[in-house]
Amino acid sequence: MRFGLVLLITTLAGLSTGVGGILAVLVKPGDRLLAGAMGFAAGVMITVSLADLCPGAAGYYLKAFSPLGAGAALASLFAMGMLLAALLERCLPEEAAFAGAGEGKRGMALRSAVATGLALLLHNLPEGILTLFTGAADPHLGARTALAIAMHNIPEGLAVSVPLFYATQSRAKAAGAAFASGLAEPLGAVLAWGLLHEALSPSFLNGMTVVVAGIMTWVGAAQLLPAGWAFGRPGCTSFGFGVGSAFMLLGIAALQ
Repeated sequence: MRFGLVLLITTLAGLSTGVGGILAVLVKPGDRLLAGAMGFAAGVMITVSLADLCPGAAGYYLKAFSPLGAGAALASLFAMGMLLAALLERCLPEEAAFAGAGEGKRGMALRSAVATGLALLLHNLPEGILTLFTGAADPHLGARTALAIAMHNIPEGLAVSVPLFYATQSRAKAAGAAFASGLAEPLGAVLAWGLLHEALSPSFLNGMTVVVAGIMTWVGAAQLLPAGWAFGRPGCTSFGFGVGSAFMLLGIAALQ
């Protein structure tokens, strides 16, 4: 498959996050919907990390090391990702700096949207690389992979856009942020093809995948779930978590 066609498929798969962004802005979110959206985003990120990214890398490490060595490699990289996420979170301004004094809920929502967007941006970079090289090696497999990735990018777009819409009251900003997070996929593909082609190895890609899984798990568990509970709707947050997990399990199954 030619590079231009592969890049087009990768771009379309990435931009499917925008579909989630458009769906999110059709209904103006209140506290109940936002709490559910926080749980939904946490479910998306934690499930894709623990049920997809880590098991995929585990298969590679089990071939390269003993079971104990593979477990140690996974645990170390995962912990590194969580530590990196914790350090990056400390760099984000407090809620009041995002939304102004007296706007605590909006500030909390905006801070969560930023953390979620950054984590998904990191997740989409290696996803774009996967789509590109799969399509270049096997056009039919590349098309199926791109379709499956597009399916599970839709809930990722929802995860970014709902809290951003609540915080900014701007449909354009919320939908635009969802589209922007998906652009990391063709960006990752271009970087891989043009700049990193010689440096990319299975060890590097699998290591990066586990680090990103640690980042997303930390954001989901330490940022999104507490933020959802802070809105006083723990039931909505828990329900959203379950729905987000179910959506991502469907997307992961489609990738097989």
